[in-house]
Amino acid sequence: MSKLTHLNAQGQAHMVDVGDKAHTKRTAVATGNITMLPATLQLITKGEAKKGDVLGIARIAAIQASKKTADLIPLCHPIALTSVKVNFDVLEAESTITCQVTCETVGQTGVEMEALTAVQVALLTIYDMCKAVDRGMVMREIKLLEKHGGKSGDWVAS
Repeated sequence: MSKLTHLNAQGQAHMVDVGDKAHTKRTAVATGNITMLPATLQLITKGEAKKGDVLGIARIAAIQASKKTADLIPLCHPIALTSVKVNFDVLEAESTITCQVTCETVGQTGVEMEALTAVQVALLTIYDMCKAVDRGMVMREIKLLEKHGGKSGDWVAS
């Protein structure tokens, strides 16, 4: 098991020095889902939610959140994203919407936190836009699916 890189020799939190790392293409894919009442899912898919285009707004929120990750997570480096892709899958039988985000950069540190933040904020946005009709929505399975690039190379969830 690797040591925690955000702790110095005295055990204090610090921002990792990435100054000597090579600039490489880095990609991360994260996912998560939100489960709701079937009637809530119908409002979303039929475009009848009172607040508007739920998935369209959630997509923009995810992109915006990915760009603000360093403002939200104290030890994250601000990075220049080169691409953010947000996809939603509606699973009617489970009354669930799955969100998948792919973030890319060319830089000295990875984009896992940006992808994970984007997924969570997309799901929170869906909740916010539909909470008036369904406060019991549940967000689950927010996780990293894969990352590529950098010194540690590729990682894919099993």
